Amino acid sequence: MSELGQQLREARLQKGMSLDDVQEMTKIRKRYLEAIEAGDYKVLPGSFYVRAFIKTYAEAVGLNPDELLEGHQQDVPKPEPEATMEPVIQKRASRAASERNISWLPTVLMWTFPILIVVVIYLYAVKSNDAAPDKPTPPPAQNQTEPTGQGEQTPSPGGAQGEGGTDPAGEGADETETDPGAETGGEVTDPEEGNAEEQPGQLTITEDRKEGKNTVYKISAPPGTPVKVEIKASGTSWVEVYRGYNSTGEKLSFGMMNAGDSVSFDLDGQGMYVKSGYSPATEIKVGGQVIKDGKTSSRMLFEPVQAGE
Repeated sequence: MSELGQQLREARLQKGMSLDDVQEMTKIRKRYLEAIEAGDYKVLPGSFYVRAFIKTYAEAVGLNPDELLEGHQQDVPKPEPEATMEPVIQKRASRAASERNISWLPTVLMWTFPILIVVVIYLYAVKSNDAAPDKPTPPPAQNQTEPTGQGEQTPSPGGAQGEGGTDPAGEGADETETDPGAETGGEVTDPEEGNAEEQPGQLTITEDRKEGKNTVYKISAPPGTPVKVEIKASGTSWVEVYRGYNSTGEKLSFGMMNAGDSVSFDLDGQGMYVKSGYSPATEIKVGGQVIKDGKTSSRMLFEPVQAGE
């Protein structure tokens, strides 16, 4: 067993993890993990995978991969020169280009049929809409011609009645239109004013920056409002929680979490640092809001700030 493999194995055993646990966290086959611990790198696909697998293994057991590789440069195979990779890349690129040229025809045919169906449906809808209003058109024309003849004899009475009857009708119309407008106006403005007052008191979580492999989130909450950090496991995952801004702070939680396990802590002015070995099986909430960084292994730093900063 090589010194590098011995160091990885000891770190794994200190965390109480088996090779099966590491395999589930890193998605690296168990036989490759055994080969890394034994120093038998010929089993692995190539020198590139040797370094990549060692880094992933080291992160899973809590070791610094860069320091580990730097301290064992003589034991780890060096990456292959870039010149040897160029022919392979060129072959793959030419093969991919030829496959694209061959596969474009089925794609075009696949999209042509749905487009034709949509066009036919659209044309049918337009024709049906154009034909529908043509039928009721003649009756309104006849109704309009009949009162026009009578209208010549009653222009002045209509005008007199309009002037005499306009006041009650007009006042009634004004009242019916004005009152609902005032009521609806009052109902709309109250919720908007309420929302404007509630916004300053809300908890806000902002992804601020990246520091190496860490994702830093700024947590802004009103003064005196407690902010709770909750971690719940839906599967097996190694989880570490520290008070402060890195793993040198006060250790709050350290170990393997299984499905159904959960822990929670109050975020204070010192901040909080959370490491999840397998993020898909770990749900992290801050103030009830789920936080995800899209990584398989997450390293999150929650940095509290005062509201308004």
